Amino acid sequence: MACLFLHTVIGGTSYSFGVFFKSLESEFDLTRATTSGVFSAYMLLCCVFAISGGWVLDRYGPRIVTFLMGLFTGLSLLLTSLTSSSWQLFINYSFLLAIGTGTGYTMVMSTTSRWFEKKRGLALGIVSSGAGIGIVVVAPFANYLISTFDWHMAYIVMGLIAAPIIITLAMLLRKNPSEIGVLPDGVKLDSSETRVNDKTDNVQPVNFSLVQAFRTRSFWFLGTVWLLWSLCLHLILTHIVPHVTDVGISTTEAALVLGLIGGISIPGRLIMGVVSDMIGRKTLAIICALLQAGAMLWLLWAQDLWMFYLFAVVYGFGYGGVDPPTVALISDIFGVRSLGVIIGALVVGWAIGAAIGPAVGGFIFDVNKSYSMAFLIGALAMLGTAIFVALTKREVDRNVQTKEHK
Repeated sequence: MACLFLHTVIGGTSYSFGVFFKSLESEFDLTRATTSGVFSAYMLLCCVFAISGGWVLDRYGPRIVTFLMGLFTGLSLLLTSLTSSSWQLFINYSFLLAIGTGTGYTMVMSTTSRWFEKKRGLALGIVSSGAGIGIVVVAPFANYLISTFDWHMAYIVMGLIAAPIIITLAMLLRKNPSEIGVLPDGVKLDSSETRVNDKTDNVQPVNFSLVQAFRTRSFWFLGTVWLLWSLCLHLILTHIVPHVTDVGISTTEAALVLGLIGGISIPGRLIMGVVSDMIGRKTLAIICALLQAGAMLWLLWAQDLWMFYLFAVVYGFGYGGVDPPTVALISDIFGVRSLGVIIGALVVGWAIGAAIGPAVGGFIFDVNKSYSMAFLIGALAMLGTAIFVALTKREVDRNVQTKEHK
């Protein structure tokens, strides 16, 4: 539950940027490409702290990492509220918030994977739903604060709420279930290795190091999956509110479209997490990626509010459904010994995609005064995501000692 609440606060804080987009654009007289660049810089910096934070996580556990995350998240939001020039946004928001939240996804997903084996897909689905809950709760709340006060006060309130919650939850975390005298769910008492049942392969390579994972093609395929998926997702999270308001729909209704994406992602995560434990990971991830590709094509013609709501439902379910089976696939393939730093390394692809998506969207709009080409690129990115998920497979590193199930 602590990881779920943490992901809610961290995800909601990160993904509310789209609600602030036009306020920042207007306040500092920025182009959309430059405004997007603030978020893109944040995501690029996140990859640095995801890798270093993953190493600290594997070595020292989640408590110290999460405590520091809380401090820097609060500091970032409070200083962002005091920003008086555009260049300060890149320090107060992009840099400091990257320190505060860059390790968040790595921390919650790798910690959860260590605590569950038999029901890992379900557990990851529940925890990852925090991102959806965060969007549902924080985006409308941030819009309310901006409408009632201004964007400065909105960031102050969010900082004063986020920091104490994250720091308090840090005290509840443990790295491994053995620290409280229990075993991971589904692991037998006589088990000497970490393995996961798979419907297509009975032998599971265990406990890859980061260097050993680098040697496998599946590591690079998964990195590409995260890059393409992230490109499309952050293109939408950053630009969907500006796009909806551009066609004449109110800011409040546009924020609800963003919130609906997050809300529908929750059942997507839970349903696909459960099903992935029963039938395997890859097929479900491919289906959900194709759903997102189709939704992006629909968005090219969407003009009315109901059309945006339909987009949000289909895209949100696909977005939520990709996450649990993909992360479970990582721990299935590489084990959990170095899972924090492995996920942290894969987050580099995620961060690069998150930097490219908003920047491409802003640049294309500045040139064409339309997002159509950007949305088409997003659809192609999700098609590529489905292809690279299909290419992943179980690969045994000969330097990793494994034993077959008897």
